[in-house]
Amino acid sequence: MFNSLHTALGKLGNLGMAWRACQSVTGQTSLPPKEKAGAIAPRASQPLRLAYLISRYPAVSHTFILREVRQLRASGMQIATASINSPDLALERMPAAEQEEARQTFYIKEQGWLGALRAHLAVAYMQLPVWLRGAQLCLHYSLQEPRSMVRNLGYFTESLMLGRWMQAQQLAHLHVHFASAAANVGLYLKQMFGFGLSITVHGPDEFDNVAKECLLDKFSAADFLVCIGYFAQSQVMRILPTSAWHKLHICPLGVDTAQYQAILPRHLQAIFPSHLRILCVGRLCSAKGQHILIQAARLLQLEGRLFHLTFVGSGPDFETLRAMVVALGLQQEVEFTGALNQEQVRSRYASADVFVLPSFAEGIPVVLMEAMASALPCIATRINGVAELINSEACGILLPPSDCQALAKAIADLMDHAELRASIGLAARAQVVQHFDLQHNCARLQQVFAQRLESASCAHTSSTNF
Repeated sequence: MFNSLHTALGKLGNLGMAWRACQSVTGQTSLPPKEKAGAIAPRASQPLRLAYLISRYPAVSHTFILREVRQLRASGMQIATASINSPDLALERMPAAEQEEARQTFYIKEQGWLGALRAHLAVAYMQLPVWLRGAQLCLHYSLQEPRSMVRNLGYFTESLMLGRWMQAQQLAHLHVHFASAAANVGLYLKQMFGFGLSITVHGPDEFDNVAKECLLDKFSAADFLVCIGYFAQSQVMRILPTSAWHKLHICPLGVDTAQYQAILPRHLQAIFPSHLRILCVGRLCSAKGQHILIQAARLLQLEGRLFHLTFVGSGPDFETLRAMVVALGLQQEVEFTGALNQEQVRSRYASADVFVLPSFAEGIPVVLMEAMASALPCIATRINGVAELINSEACGILLPPSDCQALAKAIADLMDHAELRASIGLAARAQVVQHFDLQHNCARLQQVFAQRLESASCAHTSSTNF
């Protein structure tokens, strides 16, 4: 099958070149292959301009990307957003900022099969070498894993649609959050059109299958890589040769600390005055370890302790979590709200006493930053990059993952000592204000973009002048 496909690609290439030659005889012209059809280098005197590609934008679980984009725009950068998938909330359910972003975002899959066909035909005719490079990439990666052929055809098609959009917007550089599916489209785009490419690497999910995710290819193709912390950088260093480490930059994520208020003493706002209000925010999935928190809640119940536990979020583990709550007789103590928008989540932080994140795998979780910025005493697990956020006992409690008894004891200690809750909460907020402030960290990211994109512009100008 693949030999037939390879032969067909060769014949299509010959046919396309003959067709273009015929068109030139009749007086019609087409763009040269890569130099004029691909990237348009930015000028140093102009504002920094680039495209952001996200798998889903806006998304309830990735609001930090929206904040980053809007903060960079407020700082003078021009950022156009593209999303492979549609938003996960209907427009009317989004806050105003998310609605604004959704209205100005280019949605690739929304273009449908007609948009996909139009992209293939247009690029095959106007920029045949670009199309052929994409077809060769698709064949290359499909041969590596034959079952991925349909998926790679999707990446090929999406990169064609994205490339045409970037050319129409006169954008020269693409930045991708997460080194997963969207970065595959970025890899194709870079190799086909010659646009600049950078990736923000989060971890740990991206590192679960280095070969299947083609991480070495993505990291090697990228002009530079942004790592959200030292853990993420260390995992990239495991994959890249040392000769490429100069491409790495550490730029932590951040939150707008002014939007999260320290409310002390919290018992004055209690919905359940005699209960400790425990909050857990995050996608309901195996990596987040919510089953361990329910087991810890059962231990607290057996001790006769009064509490109310709220899970904010949705996901594939909802049914098993709810079944465990019923099986353990915790229906009165545990609440599931489903996914909430950011305004609603902030109100949940404001009415909680303790925040718990019992994850098995994390990068540097933004929900933990938000809870700390709200002066909530936080309990989390000592994994991956979490210790870069809770870096001392003064600003939070770190426990071994999967230890429900240790988790129950930590919650009980906070329940018994209101002064400890207050001191940890205030220290937590100070930590976020100092090291994870959105405006400060976006300024750091903007400096990286300025340095790298202006260097690329100078290199492009020098090569064309030569």
